[in-house]
Amino acid sequence: MTPLPSPTYEEEINAFLKGVERRAFKRTVYAVRDEDAALDIVQDAMIRLTQSYADRPSNEWPMLFQRILSNATLDYFRRQKVRNAVFTNIGDLEASVDGDDSGDFDLLESLRSGETGTEGADDTAGRAEILVQIEEEVNKLPGRQREAFLLRYWEELDVAETAAAMGCSEGSVKTHCSRAVQSLAKALQSRGITL
Repeated sequence: MTPLPSPTYEEEINAFLKGVERRAFKRTVYAVRDEDAALDIVQDAMIRLTQSYADRPSNEWPMLFQRILSNATLDYFRRQKVRNAVFTNIGDLEASVDGDDSGDFDLLESLRSGETGTEGADDTAGRAEILVQIEEEVNKLPGRQREAFLLRYWEELDVAETAAAMGCSEGSVKTHCSRAVQSLAKALQSRGITL
């Protein structure tokens, strides 16, 4: 057998970006609550990654991309704050909160559908409705809690990687995640959803 040729840089970066684009877009839509702006932010982050980090090994791309995306999102909020300051008095976009760490809980793990495809139509429809409700509640979380939650449970980064992407301490990540999970659990319970 002839060994397959190794992928070129362009093929490798394209495959990486294709693999992260959907989750990055969804995460950014949660953050900015505007699909057009989210698309611009994600595209800008992808361009920055390819232009500035072409010389980096591909195993560094996930962390670099998450950091670039977080910074691009913050830049968007800064621009919005400046634009809106003329018309309204906007408070801080991010809340810094203290609290204790009650551990990690993978809220979405309990709702992931089986890979076998044996789930019934009623179960599939019910699961889809629950996921819509979870998305609504995630959207209501404060910015930093939402960002920490999405990085940890949507992007599946560990605490250290999340802290690096958010530019904060690991303790802050744990606090934000803990509060997000508690808020989500309480909100979903009030909707009659128990996990």
